Amino acid sequence: MSKDLLLDVENLKVYFPVRRSISEFLAMKPRRFVRAVDGISFKIRIGESLCLVGESGSGKTTTGKAILGLVPISGGSVKYRPKEETVKVLREEGVEFVDGFVDIAKLRFKQMKPLRKEIQIVFQDPYGSLNPRYTIGRILEEPLIIHGIGETSEERIEMVARALENVKLIPPEDFMERYPHQLSGGQRQRVAIARAFITNPGLVIADEPVSMLDVSIRAEILELLNTLREKNNTSMIFITHDLAIARYACERIAIMYLGKIVEIGDVDMVIQNPIHPYTKALIEAIFEPDPSMRHKIKEIPIKGEIPSAVNIPAGCRFHPRCVELDQDRKTLESYCLMKEPSLEKPIIDAEPERAVACWKYIERR
Repeated sequence: MSKDLLLDVENLKVYFPVRRSISEFLAMKPRRFVRAVDGISFKIRIGESLCLVGESGSGKTTTGKAILGLVPISGGSVKYRPKEETVKVLREEGVEFVDGFVDIAKLRFKQMKPLRKEIQIVFQDPYGSLNPRYTIGRILEEPLIIHGIGETSEERIEMVARALENVKLIPPEDFMERYPHQLSGGQRQRVAIARAFITNPGLVIADEPVSMLDVSIRAEILELLNTLREKNNTSMIFITHDLAIARYACERIAIMYLGKIVEIGDVDMVIQNPIHPYTKALIEAIFEPDPSMRHKIKEIPIKGEIPSAVNIPAGCRFHPRCVELDQDRKTLESYCLMKEPSLEKPIIDAEPERAVACWKYIERR
């Protein structure tokens, strides 16, 4: 594997069992599953940022939680390259390494603790993710205590003050004794970001960190995340449903639909030249502040609602909503309705790292 590779996700699956009714149990019907994440693969290099974009229910947040070890992984692998000090601790726990990588899917709960210092998350709700009984200083000191960072209380307080300064909560002494309810939404999210970066992680998962904030401060939070990421050479998975935000937050982008990645590539290339019909629909849905469009409704090239992850359509899972299938049904019907496309390099001209899962744009076999 490449020396600059940090995370290698291969064929990741996360299935949740559906509770059976009494009639289903008596009839001995097979158990059904919610296929939240259904076999996705991607890689992240050291210092790189990747956006996961899609509608609600596409599996973005579940992917992040699976990487963190917060939900059980049903299949596939999540290979992560820990730092040297973490490698020593994991080896003492009997964890196996392959080319410097550890497979998170094979770790027990206790074995995940050393990795939690290196893989942090910023949740969507900045109020619900902060303990209302703790002061801001105590909230930021908590991960330092858990992971044994800092030899004395005074040293940890200095690290907390420095973390608050890094997220522009100045002077830090004014914020350390406050409680979360005494801060604004933007200030609370800055505290959540400071808590994620205070352990100097290698990977940060930002789960829609600006969706609950005022539009006026979203740009500040995005700039703050990128500044901290570049300063610490930290990789980031940025989860969002807003392509307009993704363009300014990440270097690469992966479009998810119903548990699958349907298109992945450089963020500017994907947005400027989308290939998959679902990506085109998401881009058409981006709001444009054009006065001439005030009394016009844009026609979005998509139909219907996202299907249930319990009953996924046969063939291409996007075909019930695909407008391009309707336009070229004679050519595509036998493929789109019967065979699921894999994520491959498109037959049209595109950058080397672009891949798409659509029978119209990959070689039909």
